[in-house]
Amino acid sequence: MSLTLLLFLILGVLSIASAIVTISSRNPVVSAMALVLHFFMLSGLYLTLQAQFVAVMQILVYAGAIMVLVVFVIMLLNLGDEKKLSEKWNIRRIVAILFAFVLAIQFISIYITNLPDAAFIPESAAFNGTVQAIGTDLFTNYLVQFEAIAVLLLAAIVGALLLAKRKIT
Repeated sequence: MSLTLLLFLILGVLSIASAIVTISSRNPVVSAMALVLHFFMLSGLYLTLQAQFVAVMQILVYAGAIMVLVVFVIMLLNLGDEKKLSEKWNIRRIVAILFAFVLAIQFISIYITNLPDAAFIPESAAFNGTVQAIGTDLFTNYLVQFEAIAVLLLAAIVGALLLAKRKIT
């Protein structure tokens, strides 16, 4: 077993554990911090798959900017009494547990029937995940789509500024 595969398995288990803590915690701040941990574990998984750019963007965008907004909203909501938010056993919860059990059985059966001989990562994966490869692909093969998105974002910014300016005056 290689070091990369071992690291991938450890990060995968920690990622699943932090996701479970995120959805099962009653305290919203603990849930948000577990989500930050989950984002860092995903970033580590991306690094083991030779996707350096995606790993860095995972930390900058999700663990940074998005989680600041989530924590800000949690603090603004001031949920107060958590007993009012608790839910009793009902048919939705039973169906969700049944679906989770069926999904787990499917994952296990797929893993057992398709045991890989070895973890295979192509030699080109080390180059394809770099910023240079993504930039080259973006500005050659996808230049029209990139420019269309840039114009769309510019129109959204101008529209937001016009709407904000109209409300001030």
